[in-house]
Amino acid sequence: MKKILVFLFALFTFSAQAAESAEGEKFSPGDMIMHHVGDDYTWHFADGVVLPLPVILYGEGKLDVFMSSNFYDEHHQLKPYKGYVMEHGHIYYANEEGEPKVVEGENGEEKHAAPLDLSITKNVASMFVSVLLLFLVFFSIAGAYKKRRGQGPRGVQSFFEPIIIFIRDEIAKTNIGPKYERFMPYLLTIFFFIWFNNLLGLIPGGANLTGNIAVTLVLALMTLLITVFSGNKSYWGHIFNTPGVPWWLKWGIPIMPLVEVIGIFTKPFSLMVRLFANITAGHIIILSLFSLIFIFESVAIGPVSVAFATFMNFLELFVALLQAYIFTLLSAMYFGGAVEEHDHHDDMGHGDAPYAVDAHH
Repeated sequence: MKKILVFLFALFTFSAQAAESAEGEKFSPGDMIMHHVGDDYTWHFADGVVLPLPVILYGEGKLDVFMSSNFYDEHHQLKPYKGYVMEHGHIYYANEEGEPKVVEGENGEEKHAAPLDLSITKNVASMFVSVLLLFLVFFSIAGAYKKRRGQGPRGVQSFFEPIIIFIRDEIAKTNIGPKYERFMPYLLTIFFFIWFNNLLGLIPGGANLTGNIAVTLVLALMTLLITVFSGNKSYWGHIFNTPGVPWWLKWGIPIMPLVEVIGIFTKPFSLMVRLFANITAGHIIILSLFSLIFIFESVAIGPVSVAFATFMNFLELFVALLQAYIFTLLSAMYFGGAVEEHDHHDDMGHGDAPYAVDAHH
């Protein structure tokens, strides 16, 4: 029932925003969708409920800190402020006409002059919220274990314990092997961080944090660094001296080492793109279905659009969990390939850790 109420609230909020847009100008689905899935200097929860966020700019030897609401007048139209102007979601230095200042680049091309932007945007604020939730939930669970040592789990503890055990037994132990314990903190953190933010993105007014490719890039980069710095002698030996491959493919024409090195980077790249594309696509599909109501302006289209959007909304709840699981599982497989001790049988593809071997190859 709560999910249905949340979904109806989202539909009401979207309808109010679309109607307001339609009064002033023709409804543009593309602009509306990109506004919802993109980052912003304000956090728009619902029609008329907007939270201005801190703008932090450094340039020309000075630091400026103010609220993003200063860029808007009483009619919610953009205006210059303190020598800066906001345009298309970016902040630039303003010229005398209140437009972005144009300077000449290194190659002679013209570009807009911009300060170093350290602002707390909607995605950054949402990340702080998710981290706070993670701290509150897991500190309370840790406290419950200390107070009730040796007793059965209760409350929130009983909900999260099976998930934690599943990650330990079915993901970490299975794919990494005996050395799984040192990777457990990262695997648990990455799973719950992605899952929480996926769910927060589905709440009306929520930010599309895991649909931001800069965020997924950092997550994938962390997996890459842990994999590379955890790699043992056997792992690097398989990279530069792949067993079972003719010598001329390894040292004459070094095709295999090149392929293996490229593979080191393509694996986290796939993690980055998969999470970004799946989460963003879900948001775009739901908003596109809503947009059909205002494009066709037909009573017959409305119920059909709402029905399909409702189905997609519930499907996205599953996708939110699935994408967190896939990212964690593949990370564990990469770690397993890095720490596995290969022997002759492993080299021939008959080892005791098939997941780890598959992750490497």
